[in-house]
Amino acid sequence: MEYTAVIFDLFGTLVDNLPYKEYQSVLGQMASVLTVSSDVFRRLWSETAYERSIGTIRTIEANIEYICQKLGVSTDDAKTRLVTRIRYDFIANVMRPREDAIDVLSCLQSQGLKIGLISNCTTETPLIWKDTPFAPLFDVAVFSSSVGVKKPDPRIYQLAVEQLSTKAENCLYIGDGDSQELTGAARVGMHPVMIRVAYEDDTQPHLMNREEWAAPVISSLGEVLALVGVNKNDYAR
Repeated sequence: MEYTAVIFDLFGTLVDNLPYKEYQSVLGQMASVLTVSSDVFRRLWSETAYERSIGTIRTIEANIEYICQKLGVSTDDAKTRLVTRIRYDFIANVMRPREDAIDVLSCLQSQGLKIGLISNCTTETPLIWKDTPFAPLFDVAVFSSSVGVKKPDPRIYQLAVEQLSTKAENCLYIGDGDSQELTGAARVGMHPVMIRVAYEDDTQPHLMNREEWAAPVISSLGEVLALVGVNKNDYAR
């Protein structure tokens, strides 16, 4: 198959998934600053995840204010800024490229392939994205919190395809299989491949909603090159 574009997922694909213990610790820190119960804060944060991911709750600050209102507690600008910074810094730290990610993307770009991103994420991710080494290597980046729909909704895939000025059947899609994203890509005509890196612990609760996948699976981003017909030895030079 000759592809015109490669579309990537973000978390669990180009960067690692959110580390569960650290994620829980960060929520505890946020709750502590607000002087509210950590358990209750975590529950309400989880309950508002969907609204964050489609941009209904547009900022971390708005989410904090909503939770405080639900709990009947007041906050101030200083606390809100601190809690926002804790969350922002956590996501920014996670968004470090996996080994070979930048080299692989640069190679794909040099081969004339279009490169796209589709990410289910909250609103801080696109703000951080523009300052990462990823940004100049992508032709299109579609964030669920910016467009109001998330994978596996076919509209988010179609939006990326349209912005890349290509066809779904000419797109290779690389993702870790979270929330039926690979099935969603296949349904619109893309060619999905699952990436599963050896060091990730699949027993973590937030990683256990990955779909079962009997189609192609790779264990590193470097394997994407062979899928698009690039000789790894040539790439190494």
